[in-house]
Amino acid sequence: MSGGESEHGSDEPALRRELSVFDATAVVIGAIIGVGIFFTPSTVAGTAGSGGLALTTWVIGGLIAMLGAMTFAELGALVPRAGGQYELLRDAYGPATGFVYVVCNATATQGGAIGIIALVCVDNLAVVAGVDLSPALALISAIALTLVVALANAWGLRSGARIQNLTVIAKLGTLVAIALVALIFAPGLSPAEALPDAAASQAPGPSLHPVAAVAAALVPTLFTFGGWQQVLWMGGEVREPERTMPRSILGGVLVVVVVYLAANWAYLSLLDHAGVASSETLAADAVAVIFGEPGRRAIALAVAISALGVLNAQLLTGPRLLYALARDGQLLPILGRVHATRGTPVPAIALLAGTAVALLLVAGEEGVNFLLNGVVLVDGVFFVLTGFASLVLARTTPHADRPVRMPGFPWVPALFGLAELGVVIGAWLNPDVRGAAFVGVAWILGALGLYLWRNRARPQPNTD
Repeated sequence: MSGGESEHGSDEPALRRELSVFDATAVVIGAIIGVGIFFTPSTVAGTAGSGGLALTTWVIGGLIAMLGAMTFAELGALVPRAGGQYELLRDAYGPATGFVYVVCNATATQGGAIGIIALVCVDNLAVVAGVDLSPALALISAIALTLVVALANAWGLRSGARIQNLTVIAKLGTLVAIALVALIFAPGLSPAEALPDAAASQAPGPSLHPVAAVAAALVPTLFTFGGWQQVLWMGGEVREPERTMPRSILGGVLVVVVVYLAANWAYLSLLDHAGVASSETLAADAVAVIFGEPGRRAIALAVAISALGVLNAQLLTGPRLLYALARDGQLLPILGRVHATRGTPVPAIALLAGTAVALLLVAGEEGVNFLLNGVVLVDGVFFVLTGFASLVLARTTPHADRPVRMPGFPWVPALFGLAELGVVIGAWLNPDVRGAAFVGVAWILGALGLYLWRNRARPQPNTD
């Protein structure tokens, strides 16, 4: 499909295929690398019980991520249209599943994430500037930042892509720099220098069997690896999607795996296992071992840039799901419209940004965090379903007939789906998030009820 040609065959304005392989890869990397890699390794190290098991956990997580990349690379070429993941879920399991996924994503998963990420960005910028923001001023600043990024993405696909590309380069540069600091300076550190003062008395010891410890540590690890599916939502704006989508997913995930392993090795080299496991500001503590307070401020700037990149990724990709659902006749028709000159789904962008602002204003930071703890877990269910969709769709689109065929079918998607299912079960068994998970289940049931109410007397849309 060419630049202004509609996916549905009409002459109305449509999304434009402007994203290159580099742009799409930046979406993959930027959606995966958020602020988690600057903090989550502490949880992983504490749960694993030793530095060696912590690194083993990240290696296993990386292998599972590559299985997912192979699965999604094949699926991305199969549905190279806007909201591709929605189409996969709809075609594999029925329209109700696709509807519930998009509604939960827009009203909670991404809507909540946008608000929290904006606050993280603002808070870290305040650290860099050396100022204290009141809660009210931080909230106002986060809302303003959300609206500015939304306007940039509404202005044009290229403006959103440029923000994504620049922030991805910055965050990769930061993680590589941390690894280089460890490579250069860690060999000369004494044990006392490597271990922060607070860590000496708080160093945790392993409390689980090694196999159980790695299994438990995989839960936060795989959540930190998640996000590459978002490039499937941009399938209608990628040039030569049958080639670009697989390359961007495989290449992007591989880059993240390598960088994550390097960063975790660096953390352990600079702080030792006890220091990593007990740190609440991991990346800042690691760099501060060498560079002190200036290093802490540099990391705060890096976290702010990373948060900005993830914020942009949400507002760049998420509206395409709403657009696709509206084009199927399941949402207000205006959400399926594209700006005549900008070529962007402005109404869908406005709705997602507005939802994020509303959640922040109504629920506040603590309320949104509680919502995300539940719904992000349930979002993992849709990750599992998308992985297994490769097997389900084999009934109508045999593997041999697909535009891109990854090796290892059907074992690769089956193993990926089972691994992600294990993560969902493991997270559900965690008493710290089980209560919030019930909120996620209620959200899904609410979205399903909305679907049934809307379609109680309506014919199903034609999805051919």
